[in-house]
Amino acid sequence: MTTFPGGTSVTRVSVYDEGGTPHLHTTSTEAYVVIAGAGAVQTLDPSGFRETPLEPGDTVWFTPGVIHRAINHGGLELLVVMSNAGLPESGDAVMTFPADVVADPDRYRAAATLPADGREDAVRARRALALEGFRRLRRDGPEAFYELAAALVRPHVEQWRAIVRAQPPGSGAVLDALAAGDGRHLLGAAVFSAPESGVPGWGMCGRLGAHDVRDPQALSR
Repeated sequence: MTTFPGGTSVTRVSVYDEGGTPHLHTTSTEAYVVIAGAGAVQTLDPSGFRETPLEPGDTVWFTPGVIHRAINHGGLELLVVMSNAGLPESGDAVMTFPADVVADPDRYRAAATLPADGREDAVRARRALALEGFRRLRRDGPEAFYELAAALVRPHVEQWRAIVRAQPPGSGAVLDALAAGDGRHLLGAAVFSAPESGVPGWGMCGRLGAHDVRDPQALSR
């Protein structure tokens, strides 16, 4: 098992000065580990809106359906750990655009997709549109938005199944082997590294320093 454990991904995020774009994940649990600076995470779920302060050493996580947005009070940097690696990049994240946009896959795609050039301006534009929808959701609640989000991602589900099936076996398979007295998986013991990749990307909440944990480098002795 050379890939990162549990089908998770790891990304360093330098949060935008103006804060992130509110969105939810339909399948993935996400964790913020604060490594620098100060800020907050705004969240909305059926229990209501809240704002949780963030400072170095804090860890906050949220399950699928929690609408969230990082707020930067100064130099906020996060280590983001996400379950179901590969799904967020394949449409699992749904931004809180107004309902008429989310209900139309073509309009949603046009609003969500960043162009090859002028990405900084495009990030601001989609954040402004998502904040418009977020303000309405804070007033009306997220339940109707959940239905729209589920309908939007439904065409991707079979593709997602293939991504999940390609992930390494979990600890349950290892426990089954050990219960049978089979320790052969220990013969594959090795150490791997996944350096931060290339030029930082443009994420929903900040500039991304992604680590490709699906293709790690073996460390020699």
